[in-house]
Amino acid sequence: MKNPLFKILLFISFISQAQVGINTTTPDASAMMDVVSNNAGMLIPRLTTIHRDAISLPATSLLIYNSDLNEYQYNFGTPAIPIWVSLETVSTKGQSLKYSNTDTTTNLNVTSAIQLPIFGTLQWNDNSSLYSVAGNTVTVSETGKYQIIVNVSLTATSNARTAPYARITVNGVEVGSFAATGYARNASNHTKSSLNLTEIVSLNAGDVVAVNVQLDAATGTVTMRSSGSSNFSIIKLD
Repeated sequence: MKNPLFKILLFISFISQAQVGINTTTPDASAMMDVVSNNAGMLIPRLTTIHRDAISLPATSLLIYNSDLNEYQYNFGTPAIPIWVSLETVSTKGQSLKYSNTDTTTNLNVTSAIQLPIFGTLQWNDNSSLYSVAGNTVTVSETGKYQIIVNVSLTATSNARTAPYARITVNGVEVGSFAATGYARNASNHTKSSLNLTEIVSLNAGDVVAVNVQLDAATGTVTMRSSGSSNFSIIKLD
């Protein structure tokens, strides 16, 4: 029987190396775990979205396979606020989303800013894992630079000199340039105007994008001109 002290020292030596080798007695020095095989792969936990969301305080970078979506996901966020991001095998550069309006009744010329109700008809969504729309907002799932283009056709139905403005928001905070109209009023054929924005913004995974509109002159009613006359586009640049 070997000396018990020898066994203890051997165990301490193994722990101090802090490495695990499977099918190898010489794990690579750069790896905490080295799995060697020439006829099999390695399985990580396969979870449904419900099971994934039930994980208590998932560590940042925790990796799982989402069996509902058939994709690998990792936690890009924090344990307290997890953000599950897909491991894309194909570049998302150039993928875009476009919507046009159906709303023609909401007054956009209001004293307190509201979100532009432009997400009416989906024109296309190149990647539903990258872009998700809820209400009057779009959320991106990947960090990167994005170009946002907003074109809003307006019509005034009051005699006041109305001039609403628009501005992009990220997580509720207005960013970038302003788009503003000239005076529009229901008189002398000056009823029509437009708002046009083109911005490049740096977004993080989980950021929520919207467009705020608000009056910039006199009170009065201004709506989008007709269904499909206004649109919102976002494209991933890198």
